Amino acid sequence: MSQTGKNILFMLHLPPPVHGSTIVGELVKEREILHKSFHGRYINLMLSSKVDESGKTNLKKLFRVVIIWFNLLGKLLHRKPDLCYYALTTTGSGFYKDVLFIALIYLFRVKIVYHIHNKGVIDAQKKKINHLFYKFVFKDAFVILLSQHLYYDVEAYVPHNRLYYCPNGIKDYQPTAALLTLSEDRPFTILFLSNLIEEKGVFVLVEACSILRDKGCEFRCNYVGGEGDVSEKQFNAFIEKKGLTEQVKYLGKRYGRLKEISFEQSDLFVLPSRYDCFPLVVLEAMQHGLPVITAYEGGMPDMVDEGSSGFLLSRYDDAEELAGRIELLISDPELRNQMGRNGRVKYEKNFTLAVFEERLLCILQEVIDYNK
Repeated sequence: MSQTGKNILFMLHLPPPVHGSTIVGELVKEREILHKSFHGRYINLMLSSKVDESGKTNLKKLFRVVIIWFNLLGKLLHRKPDLCYYALTTTGSGFYKDVLFIALIYLFRVKIVYHIHNKGVIDAQKKKINHLFYKFVFKDAFVILLSQHLYYDVEAYVPHNRLYYCPNGIKDYQPTAALLTLSEDRPFTILFLSNLIEEKGVFVLVEACSILRDKGCEFRCNYVGGEGDVSEKQFNAFIEKKGLTEQVKYLGKRYGRLKEISFEQSDLFVLPSRYDCFPLVVLEAMQHGLPVITAYEGGMPDMVDEGSSGFLLSRYDDAEELAGRIELLISDPELRNQMGRNGRVKYEKNFTLAVFEERLLCILQEVIDYNK
């Protein structure tokens, strides 16, 4: 059925700051195939402009909530949408903010589909007030998850007949010949590219580097990203305490070409995170032909094939296991090159932007057509 003329209200997280949810929000907003298929209107749900502001409440944010609420009310009154696509925050103050907006959407009897990029419901629901809110928010709603491995988190509230899966996708990047011509005498280079958030394994990788150094391995480990709950000062103090100032470097934020160079001049990507659901940066590493070491968390098993395109740590905070996996790839160039090729093939098959937008388009069309 053609959906030409159907009106969708997209409530998204848009940058700044730059992180997975805002990048996906921007990609959704820019998709020409969605513009051709639907009449879209957009509301930015972001209250923070910096990563370290997330989860904190202040007057500026409260004022922003009021502005968004009235913006939403105006759009609902002016033209009732056929569907609301909503990037739901499932825990914390962000969730309570979303409840306010969702209540207004339900008041106008608008069909809603949540695209969830985070997790934590299974723990937060233990509080009675949260449980009641989840029952309200998910009642009669449709849900898009990034991976089947994340269904356990919302299983108590979302039936299978209202559930869809849409893994993230990213724009393709083809490295230039200049970037691929690397110095043969450079050390084995590990890349951590994400904001400095402790639950992303920031310190776990440093501990693994300490183990590798004590074993006599030669390597360099570059950290690229903004400050989060770990500051640059705290991070550098930890490196100095471990005696790793020669091996481990914090390079700060890098965007555009500098970011691509960071990937192309690395041999291995590491993100031992328990924080993420389906991190775009892992897809970027696969896109650049790097083997990936990450944790068996969230949707990671759908991204990284154990032993084929990288390794999945049994525990995100196991520095010994992480060091052992890195040491294996340092000593076996053929294995790491094959893993990198396998990751690139999987990216091309499953995680391109074209695949993502086609999946999302089909889901939105199906939800609009859905009748009880």
